Amino acid sequence: MKGRSDGGQKKRVIALVCVAAVVLVFVYLFYGSSDHRASAIEYGRKLGLGGDDDDTKQDDTSSSFGVDDGFTPRSFPVCDDRHSELIPCLDRNLIYQMRLKLDLSLMEHYERHCPPPERRFNCLIPPPNGYKVPIKWPKSRDEVWKVNIPHTHLAHEKSDQNWMVVKGDKINFPGGGTHFHYGADKYIASMANMLNFPNNVLNNGGRLRTVFDVGCGVASFGGYLLSSDILAMSLAPNDVHQNQIQFALERGIPASLGVLGTKRLPYPSRSFELAHCSRCRIDWLQRDGILLLELDRVLRPGGYFAYSSPEAYAQDEEDLRIWREMSALVERMCWKIAAKRNQTVIWQKPLTNDCYLEREPGTQPPLCRSDNDPDAVWGVNMEACITSYSDHDHKTKGSGLAPWPARLTSPPPRLADFGYSTGMFEKDTELWRQRVDTYWDLLSPRIESDTVRNIMDMKASMGSFAAALKDKDVWVMNVVPEDGPSTLKLIYDRGLMGAVHSWCEAFSTYPRTYDLLHAWDIISDINKKGCSEVDLLLEMDRILRPSGFIIIRDKQRVVDLVKKYLKALHWEEVGTKTDSDSDQDSDNVIFIVQKKLWLTSESLRDME
Repeated sequence: MKGRSDGGQKKRVIALVCVAAVVLVFVYLFYGSSDHRASAIEYGRKLGLGGDDDDTKQDDTSSSFGVDDGFTPRSFPVCDDRHSELIPCLDRNLIYQMRLKLDLSLMEHYERHCPPPERRFNCLIPPPNGYKVPIKWPKSRDEVWKVNIPHTHLAHEKSDQNWMVVKGDKINFPGGGTHFHYGADKYIASMANMLNFPNNVLNNGGRLRTVFDVGCGVASFGGYLLSSDILAMSLAPNDVHQNQIQFALERGIPASLGVLGTKRLPYPSRSFELAHCSRCRIDWLQRDGILLLELDRVLRPGGYFAYSSPEAYAQDEEDLRIWREMSALVERMCWKIAAKRNQTVIWQKPLTNDCYLEREPGTQPPLCRSDNDPDAVWGVNMEACITSYSDHDHKTKGSGLAPWPARLTSPPPRLADFGYSTGMFEKDTELWRQRVDTYWDLLSPRIESDTVRNIMDMKASMGSFAAALKDKDVWVMNVVPEDGPSTLKLIYDRGLMGAVHSWCEAFSTYPRTYDLLHAWDIISDINKKGCSEVDLLLEMDRILRPSGFIIIRDKQRVVDLVKKYLKALHWEEVGTKTDSDSDQDSDNVIFIVQKKLWLTSESLRDME
């Protein structure tokens, strides 16, 4: 018996030694080898792709901020190629793996479901094989590189509707859609004509500025609105028409992934002058009209809903039934038909509460409770109720907004909701104008007038950063943190756009979306919330295009942290400047980095 026991002990010792050896080899290969992944990554300049092949020196100084053990990895692993389009909180594989019980009829499988920390992909998202620097705006509205989004099924599926056409190494966008085969421009002019707007221009002299396009396809409708100084939030889920939003963003058109499901849209009340649905395949009658009531919440007083669908014109029994029920629903919501022609109907929301107050008692849908905050949106369930106007808005009989472009710099009426004065607003606008001038001075050696198109302000406050970019051919996704003042409504009141978000989670967009990220104190904020700064850096890398820029305006300790990870993230320093503001941010540092354009060795072999 003693001999058997000794033999078992020896086997256990050998097994432990083997395990320890494997761990040591892994640590050496992963962190210790100076050549780790050096053979697996090549930079853009070596490939003739416009990147930089200089290695940034690793800063080995330790810091307690964000790094518990003072250890900084020399590199992050590169995700498998199959994750080149990973959207962590909209990952269908995660839903299957976690066996989430979701109601498919309510579109819950298209809503956000974020991975717990132990299931996060802490790796760099590789670009697809042969990736090229995106075509510049405005040319990109009509064509993109096929290798950047190597999906052509929509071109075949929608070939009769002119969504997109494959031509050689590019994908072209003729401007068609399911309901406007002959071009979005003609369709838009037709809508303006239906509403008797001057010169058949839909912006109505600057009074119609913000649009919500639900079920937008590849966002040609929103893309063609831009020439009329109209900004559209184009929204679609990652559904059977996969990559439609990815195509929109690659084209340089404002767009976001999302769905009308069970949660409120991440936009405040009274954000849009027009909502649009062109055969968007949404059942507006379900659950007592809850989805139509969500549109009502985000529409401004007197706002329009343009609906192009068979129910508006078809004469078969089912379509007629849907039309009757939908007409009855919107009538109880106090909407009126503003125009109806051929296959399109345009309803208009009331300007005041008068119609709501005149409804018979017990009329459905009911008015929302007085304690129902219409601007609370992050993780909040939709409700089947009508959002009435405040006493002030009821008396104003409208939004009280100036026409565009004066709207951008005019103090928004809802400033009073936060106790902000006109003077504070004007000071903030001027402050950010000066700051943006400083940013562009630092960026000037690296950028031309068309270098950046898609921009994100990760902590937008009142939107003054975006307002300062008004003379540049860019659009800005203004993100307002979910736990701060709900200033996103001020941003929409300025004729800009954005969304509410928590940076403890991944943003609802594809990899390689933005040309420039503006990170003002956002990394410091993440640390205070107890979330991972490194996870945030990896997320910023995911949504940033190769050769894109990040402007960090934060404390020196944050800049020191980012510098420790430059080499691991394949970023390089562009410029640094001490904040010269006489403001509360005077201890901040401006630190600008650029993401290198790199490809894996596997991609290089495929290209060869």
